[in-house]
Amino acid sequence: MPQGTLAATSRYEHPTEYSAMIKHATASTFLFHRFPTEWRLGLIVHPRLGRHMVVGGHVEPDETPAAAAEREAVEESGRKVLLVPGPALGLPDGYPHRQVPAPWWITEIDVPADNHLGEPHVHVDHQYVGVAESPHQVSEPAHPFAWVAEHELDSLLMFEDTRLLARSLFPHVTAIAASDGGAQLLRMLAGTSLS
Repeated sequence: MPQGTLAATSRYEHPTEYSAMIKHATASTFLFHRFPTEWRLGLIVHPRLGRHMVVGGHVEPDETPAAAAEREAVEESGRKVLLVPGPALGLPDGYPHRQVPAPWWITEIDVPADNHLGEPHVHVDHQYVGVAESPHQVSEPAHPFAWVAEHELDSLLMFEDTRLLARSLFPHVTAIAASDGGAQLLRMLAGTSLS
């Protein structure tokens, strides 16, 4: 490269810097419900990790990440969820295929061996925002579950990445829940940072 020239690179452009890891698709949901005085976030206590976490799990071969997010919410919390699609453009009129709700974020998370794979691997996590239709359970939750207020986040044993995203969502959840996703969310978030 000539002196003084800058080149943008990514880890994928240099095979020696990229180690092949097994990647599993996962889906998680920041599940909110509006109580009379405030929004609260639903969290489980993960049985193996002993931490407060949002609901979520692995995407099965016969489902989309959005379907997995809805299924995992019911299984782990006992509550039904209505996903709020992430900020994405809608499809044009006449487009012949069904649109799947977009996640708010897709992140890669390095994880140790777990009950799905006996070696370290990567979770490609499709992170959704959802609203519970009711604060009450419709089925028995698989894990201990509780609704927590924003001011309680600092006192909980949870992963910092989850706490950071929860803190960024709480101030916007009223507008998020009222939106229809897509273009409306893009307009709402224009010029607004979730940090």
